[in-house]
Amino acid sequence: MADMKKHSRSYDTLIVDHDGNKYPIKTLLDGKLWLTANLNTNLPNSFCYKNTDANCKQYGRLYTWESAREGCSLLGEGWRLPTFEEGRQLTRLYGRGDADSSITRKEAYKVLMLNGHSGFNAVLGGNRDPDSNYARDDAHGFYWTSTEDSQNKYSYFNFAKGSQAFYLQREGEKERAFSVRCVKSFDK
Repeated sequence: MADMKKHSRSYDTLIVDHDGNKYPIKTLLDGKLWLTANLNTNLPNSFCYKNTDANCKQYGRLYTWESAREGCSLLGEGWRLPTFEEGRQLTRLYGRGDADSSITRKEAYKVLMLNGHSGFNAVLGGNRDPDSNYARDDAHGFYWTSTEDSQNKYSYFNFAKGSQAFYLQREGEKERAFSVRCVKSFDK
């Protein structure tokens, strides 16, 4: 893979993980490079929804927080989980308003979802609970952030189909398994 520092801010391309999975990447309005498909690297403590390979192809894998962090770092230098604040920024930029507004959250959901004009392409891959139960596929897309709220609990993004809104939520248990989008800031 070419050195990522050589990419211009408007250049879209692919990145390949150690399993050979190819991910489209895109510079979003926040000026950062994002995966525009869910991470699907096979790591310990990552799972296919309901243990079905077809779900990994459709949604990517679900990761505990530690495996999510590792998965992003394996993409190469600078790749990482997004922060809670980066989620707030996406909400403001794509929702065109205050991140805490219902109207803004609904607009951000619409444009950040699969086939929305942002190119982020979120999907509703559900989650895996610490007790190994799977739930909420085609209803919620949960995505880890790097932001710690309290010991062993981290913030996450929630694309909620029922309310058609993009939420930033707190207190996700590290043992839960959620989807992952990795991000990379451009060096200045």
